[in-house]
Amino acid sequence: MDLFTTYSVKIKKYNQIFTKTVSIYRDAVDFFIDVCLNEWTNINALSNNHKRLRFMEILCHRTKNNPNPVYDFDAKFYKMPCYMRRAAIVEALGKVSSYKSNLDNWYNTDAKTRGREPSSPKAGYVYPAMYRTVMYKLSGDYKAQLKIYIRNTWDWITVEFKKSDMDYINRHCGERKKCAPTLQKRGKEWFLEFPFEETISLNDVEITGQTIVAVDLGINTAATISVMHSDGTILGRHFCKLPKEQDSLKHSINRIKKAQQHGNYKTPRLWGKVKGINHDIATKTANFIMDISVRYQANTIVFEHLERKGKIRGSKKQRLHLWKIQKVQSIVANKAHRLGMRISRVSAWGTSRLAYDGSGPVLRGKSGGFKTYELCQFQTGKIYNCDLSASYNIGARYFVRELIKSLDARTRLGIEAKVPQSAKRSTCTFSTLISLNAELISLAT
Repeated sequence: MDLFTTYSVKIKKYNQIFTKTVSIYRDAVDFFIDVCLNEWTNINALSNNHKRLRFMEILCHRTKNNPNPVYDFDAKFYKMPCYMRRAAIVEALGKVSSYKSNLDNWYNTDAKTRGREPSSPKAGYVYPAMYRTVMYKLSGDYKAQLKIYIRNTWDWITVEFKKSDMDYINRHCGERKKCAPTLQKRGKEWFLEFPFEETISLNDVEITGQTIVAVDLGINTAATISVMHSDGTILGRHFCKLPKEQDSLKHSINRIKKAQQHGNYKTPRLWGKVKGINHDIATKTANFIMDISVRYQANTIVFEHLERKGKIRGSKKQRLHLWKIQKVQSIVANKAHRLGMRISRVSAWGTSRLAYDGSGPVLRGKSGGFKTYELCQFQTGKIYNCDLSASYNIGARYFVRELIKSLDARTRLGIEAKVPQSAKRSTCTFSTLISLNAELISLAT
């Protein structure tokens, strides 16, 4: 698989000099969006992006063989570099294509549920790509030349980079393919974002020989991990608790509440601190998961498929809003793929609600007589860690799905008749995996 990563390099000394360049580029994108909307019937008939790009240039760009284009782009954007013009065309084609697809889906949706009509596309906050040799030239270890709009013309300027950034790229990204950088602005500072491309080969191990890391992400316990084999053997149990970070997050949230009680509803500095603490929690959780995966040489990391849709209610709704589950999974996926590990997701329904021993729903919180949701009581009276039970179920659902998928239809139907829980993934528990393995062993003998 192809893996893309980016690294931002700060541009020293310059502050407002790139503003005009970005403004002209966005105006060019808006110009081409209007052209695409007017000519979409003809553009959509073309088979590939190269032909669409060529068609747009014939419509807009004046040349010796095309002195009178339908839309005179050069009259408004004098001497704009050709590569920046083509980048604007590609950006406009992508935005209009997405808009047309969304519009078709909106028309094909039931009138009661389809919501508002998609709005017309605009350039928005896009930034130009600085293509090498024509827009960007590396002139030294820590210097480069950029072609921008300055002094009423397009000219080259020399910029300096931070030494630490360039040293990091040379040390860690030297073997990766470097793509064209993009000019970006964050706050009052400007950066060049360097994308890197690399080809990764993921492991290809039979399901019966795999070692997986089943992860249950939580709010109080950041991550509960079980390391498993396909036969149900538990190799390790690990808990990631970040009490200092959680207390700091709670303290920062309470400071915002107190400020709001006194009428100060806009607290950007306090919210900035909360976001920073939250990001730190997500990063440390992802690093903990990867450390465990590397220690056991795992083949696959299994998460729940969590999608938070609709309005969140209850006393913990603010904590749920700040819960960065997608961020953790994204960080883990990027690091795991670089090491050749695979990422998989299973149904999240009932993983914490159902006991891993197959005894049925558990009692949690006040219903079980506990002050915390960390513990639960099974129907058999056994008291167990609820998150650990959920991690067993997560790993079991992955193995049940993959083992059933590897069988032919006749064998699969026979096993589902003897182990009915395996037919419906949302009711699978760890006990289902044990029963399934017992049936597979009996068939083999």
